[in-house]
Amino acid sequence: MMEESEFRALVSLLDDEDPQVVDMVTEKILSLGNDIVPFLESEWEKSFNPLVQERIENITHLLQYEQVKIRLREWYESEDQDLLTGMWAVATYQYPDLELEKLKQDIEQVYYEVWLNFKQGLHPYDQVKILNGLLFWTYKFSANLKNFHSPSNSYINCVLESKKGNPISLCIIYLIIARKLKLPISGVNLPNLFVLTYKDPKYPQFYINAYNKGLIFSRDDIENYIKELKMEPIDSFFEPCSNAEIIRRVFRNLIQSYKKAGEKEKEAEVSELLEVITSPGDIF
Repeated sequence: MMEESEFRALVSLLDDEDPQVVDMVTEKILSLGNDIVPFLESEWEKSFNPLVQERIENITHLLQYEQVKIRLREWYESEDQDLLTGMWAVATYQYPDLELEKLKQDIEQVYYEVWLNFKQGLHPYDQVKILNGLLFWTYKFSANLKNFHSPSNSYINCVLESKKGNPISLCIIYLIIARKLKLPISGVNLPNLFVLTYKDPKYPQFYINAYNKGLIFSRDDIENYIKELKMEPIDSFFEPCSNAEIIRRVFRNLIQSYKKAGEKEKEAEVSELLEVITSPGDIF
């Protein structure tokens, strides 16, 4: 790490009229890595030059964006691919200061309330009905019908705060709580809709629509849904998907959200993030 005085002198060159100088300074600052971000933020606050502030913002974003890529790569290569950690990595694209521990505390608060009122040993339908009542009536999680395409629906911190989300974000919160309760519930990738399935060898498999307050439905309902879409049924429409597939779908939703909003730069950046956790042969 260079001396603070050296760094300040380097930042002062960001208002140079020569683009080559600015490019060289930018590359030098970027080479210092993410640890330099607090110093950049401090220099931004001290500056009264809008051009310098804008260039500091751009550099800070590039550093934080690279950090998101590192987090996602580490998550993708991890053994368990923890779902909450994956969602945290996604959220740090828009909220770089978001702490994983804060998310864990927020989830734990919801889980504790559910755990207090939950009874093990019940029939799966009854377990799901209790979970539905707590999440959708006590905690009031619900579908974000007014702003369905808002990017905030894909950021778990926003959904936990607003209690509103899209099909996959509501399913993810439901799924994280269900897994903490040791319930055999998993995500299912349907076309245009993400749902959950309760799959236990001791009981008939059934499905849960978290976007419709935990509505329980059957395989026949999925088959009818697929027919209405004029698609051929495939195994992935009925069986559990991996955490990596879930996070990839979150990114695809985000890409569409930014596309609809006309934010081409964010659309391109999120597309790059999707590539970080996509390998040849991955299911879409």
